[in-house]
Amino acid sequence: DVQLVESGGASEQVGGSLRLSCAASGIVAYSGFCMGWSRQAPGKERETVAEITGDGRTTYADSVKGRFTISRDNAKNTLYLQMSSLKPEDTAIYYCAGDPGACGFGFDYWGQGTQVTVS
Repeated sequence: DVQLVESGGASEQVGGSLRLSCAASGIVAYSGFCMGWSRQAPGKERETVAEITGDGRTTYADSVKGRFTISRDNAKNTLYLQMSSLKPEDTAIYYCAGDPGACGFGFDYWGQGTQVTVS
């Protein structure tokens, strides 16, 4: 079974930085997966903030462009999200997601989420 396990969520001050990680297991060809990070704040819909293809092409939501960087290490089956210049509106549960298909069409697999709080 595919498992995605996030780590790195924490409470941080406005303007600070955090790095989230997502360890993937049970995937035979991780480098072929589209991977991404989504977030959900209380009372709001889930929002995909960043996606990355197997060969490293990235897309970002306008709300995080220039502040967040998504990256992956295919040798370690690990996904990262470097977050900087954090704002209170970045407070949310952040989910790692993956899909064997192309990016831009949603994800089949999800992690359990990690809480990020900015104040």
